[in-house]
Amino acid sequence: MLTRRHIRIKVLQTIYAFDKAELDELKKSEKFLVYSMEQMRDLHLVMLGLLVNLRDYAEVQLEKRKKKHLVTQEDLNPNTRFIDNKVLLLLKENVTLNNLISERKLDFWQLDDEYISLLHKEVMVSEIFEQYMNGPESDFKADKDFVIQLYKQIIAPNDKLYDYFEDKRLTWLDDYPVVNTGIVKLLNQMGPNPSDGKLMPPAFKNKEDLDFGVDLFRKVVLHDEKYTKDIIGKTPNWDKDRIADLDMIMIKMGIAEFLHFPSIPVKVTINEYLEIAKEYSTPKSSIFINGILDKLVQQYRDNDSLNKIGRGLR
Repeated sequence: MLTRRHIRIKVLQTIYAFDKAELDELKKSEKFLVYSMEQMRDLHLVMLGLLVNLRDYAEVQLEKRKKKHLVTQEDLNPNTRFIDNKVLLLLKENVTLNNLISERKLDFWQLDDEYISLLHKEVMVSEIFEQYMNGPESDFKADKDFVIQLYKQIIAPNDKLYDYFEDKRLTWLDDYPVVNTGIVKLLNQMGPNPSDGKLMPPAFKNKEDLDFGVDLFRKVVLHDEKYTKDIIGKTPNWDKDRIADLDMIMIKMGIAEFLHFPSIPVKVTINEYLEIAKEYSTPKSSIFINGILDKLVQQYRDNDSLNKIGRGLR
C-alpha cells in the first residue's frame, strides 16, 4: 500500500518527466502518474508469484532426481518439507492470486526461470534452509517463520532480482522496498485459511490518497510560473538555472501543499521533502530546501495566504 511519501515521490518523478518534455500533455502525464502508482500492486503480485514458482521449481527438481540413471535412496525418498510448506501451498492454491497474475500478464517467472534457478541454488545452500529441512516436525507456524526468513534474508536483498526489475520496469525500483515490507507484513498476518483480500491489499489506503497525488501534480504544473517567482524571490544570489531541477520541483510541491492542502500541517510537508531530498537529490539539497520553505512559510503567514485549518497545522 502506497504511503503519502511514496505518492510524493511518484509525483516528483512525473513532474520531472513533464518538465523534460518526456510527457508533453497534462492528461497523459496524469494517466502516467496513476499508472506508476498502481504499478506497485503488479510488483506485489510478481513477488508472491516468485514464491510459488520457487516452490514449484523445487518440486520439479525432486522429480528429476527420481529419474536419474543412478538413483540413491535419498533421490527416491526425498525430504519434501519445502514443497509441502503450508504457506507456499496456500499461495499456490489461491484462485484470486492466480487469476490476477494471469489477467495482468505477470507470469514473468515462466519465461525468466533462470532467476528462479539462481534463487533456488541460494536457498539450498543457506543455513535457514538446512535448519528448516532438518528441524522437528513441521506445523503452520514453523512453515510461516521459514518463509518469512527466506523472503527477508534471500529474496528481498537479492542483487540479481534488483537488476532484473531495473531492466523490466524502471518504475518498480522505488516500489521494491515498499512492496517487500508489505509482503513480510502480509506473511506475518497469514493464517491457515487466509482470505483473498489479505493477499492483495489495495494500492491506496483510500481514495483520498489517490486524489492527493493527482491534485498535487496538477497544482504544481498549473501554478508553475507563480511558484517559480516565489522561489526566486527567496534566492537573491541564485538564478533559476543554478537550482537543481529536483530541488526546484520539491520546493514547488511544498508550496502547493502550503497553499492548497489545508489539512496537511506545515511541519509534515517540510519534513517529508527534506527526507525525500536526502534520498533523491544532492547532499546539501535538504539544507537548501529547508531554508527556502521556511522563508516561504513566513511570507505566506504574513500575507495570510497560508491555507491551513485546525490547530497546530500552521
